[in-house]
Amino acid sequence: MEENEKKENKTTNFKTVSGPVVLNQKERKHTGFGKSVLLPFFSGVVGCAVVIGTCFGVPSIRNQILSSNYSTNNSTNTNTPSSGYVSQTSLSNYSDTAVYAANKILPSIVGIKIEYTVNNSMMSMFGKPSASTATASGSGIIISEDGYILTNNHVVSSSTSDTSSSDSYYQISEATKLTVTLFNDSTEYTAKIIGKDEQTDLAVIKIDKTGLSKAEFADSDSIKVGDFAMAVGNPIGLQSSVTAGIVSAVNREVTDSDGKKFTLIQTDAAINAGNSGGALVNSEGKVIGINTLKMSGTGIEGMGFAIPINSTTDVTSQLIQYSKVKRPYIGISGIDLNEETAKTYNLVMGVYVKSVEDFSSAEKAGVKPGDVIIEADGSKITSMDDLNKIKNSHKIGDEMKIKVNREGQEKELTLKLGEQP
Repeated sequence: MEENEKKENKTTNFKTVSGPVVLNQKERKHTGFGKSVLLPFFSGVVGCAVVIGTCFGVPSIRNQILSSNYSTNNSTNTNTPSSGYVSQTSLSNYSDTAVYAANKILPSIVGIKIEYTVNNSMMSMFGKPSASTATASGSGIIISEDGYILTNNHVVSSSTSDTSSSDSYYQISEATKLTVTLFNDSTEYTAKIIGKDEQTDLAVIKIDKTGLSKAEFADSDSIKVGDFAMAVGNPIGLQSSVTAGIVSAVNREVTDSDGKKFTLIQTDAAINAGNSGGALVNSEGKVIGINTLKMSGTGIEGMGFAIPINSTTDVTSQLIQYSKVKRPYIGISGIDLNEETAKTYNLVMGVYVKSVEDFSSAEKAGVKPGDVIIEADGSKITSMDDLNKIKNSHKIGDEMKIKVNREGQEKELTLKLGEQP
């Protein structure tokens, strides 16, 4: 009895939980492991695969998973996404901005063609024809629906100059013919010069046509470094070309080849010959500047300059009204005295008065040759540019106070500014 009970208990230890089948110990260990470990494992794998496949088969679920996964990766490591999905920067917004700006401004940009007569005095000495016709091109901005166009003075002006060759001399006439071509219009419209100003390098011309697309102006004082910028014009005669970049600098002091100083907008948008007089516009297609200069040479890339549009409005209105810019006038010729020059001649820093014009504001105020102007309206003067900047802030008829150093003694004088001849 006792022995039978022991055998029965021993057999019971080999029963599986699934039924009363009696197995030996070796078979139990093998079959138990497969059913208790492997089978649930593979069932789990299959279940996961079905769930994942179903989720990725539904677009909304798939996108949500990927978006969540990408956001998590970005928050942990912004440089290398661990999921294997590489982030891409869309340029569609930039492209749309450029397309909008171009479409907005292009109807307001014109091509300008100028013809000159060139006389060669050397040829005439030998009895050969000395006159020939030369052409140049530039760009302009329509500023009124009835045909007024703003451009650069150097686009429509000419000058007499010696060539680099010592045995020849060329004299260039004023423009003999000036024509304008509109956007998407091959017709050449004859234009006339309304007014031009060498100091600001601005000019206004006009064609007899109405219903033109007037350009919109932006506030050029509010632009910032890094702002979108597009240059529009007719480089090397290729009408209606656009180039895009950014505002590289504002209030950049630049001196041109003639020694004139300008305060300009710098941009890396490509500006080439023929772009002069065209527009520099913002992302809204509104004019922020007039393309006027570029730097060129070995090692120089992407350095173009534009006249801020805010500085042109008064000049433009005067050119239309008077055909010139009326400016206040002092009536002296002067020499800049820097620290070294002043010390050499035992003078003080400022503007040395070389001559005083008869009947000028300076003569009437008592300014004499040999005086050194050291202050104007309470501001220190170190150059003619300083003096002219303060003078140009006044209107004709205004009074301007200056301080001069005369033989070591300082003297205050009051000028009543006249009109520049």
